[in-house]
Amino acid sequence: MENKQPVISEISAEEVVIEITDAKTGRLFRRHLPLDYYENDNGIRLSGENIDGAPSHIIFLSEKAVGKITDLTGLGPNMPRCDGHD
Repeated sequence: MENKQPVISEISAEEVVIEITDAKTGRLFRRHLPLDYYENDNGIRLSGENIDGAPSHIIFLSEKAVGKITDLTGLGPNMPRCDGHD
C-alpha cells in the first residue's frame, strides 16, 4: 500500500540549521540559527534581526518569480497572453 503525502505549497520554520564543510580541514560543522524560514514557489525568505536588533530579510527569488516581476515591470516579451479569438 502506497503512502501518499499531501501536496505541499509552502514550508515554514522558526529556526534553520546550516551545515558547512570547512575548506581547510574538511570538518563538518552544524549551526542552529534563530531565523524565520518561509518557502513557496516564488522563492525563499529568511527573516531575522540585524546587529542593531531591527528586522532584516534576505529573499532568494525563484526563476518563476523573476519571470513574473519581469512581466509586471513591462520588460517581458511583447506578446499578448491570449490570441483574441473565441
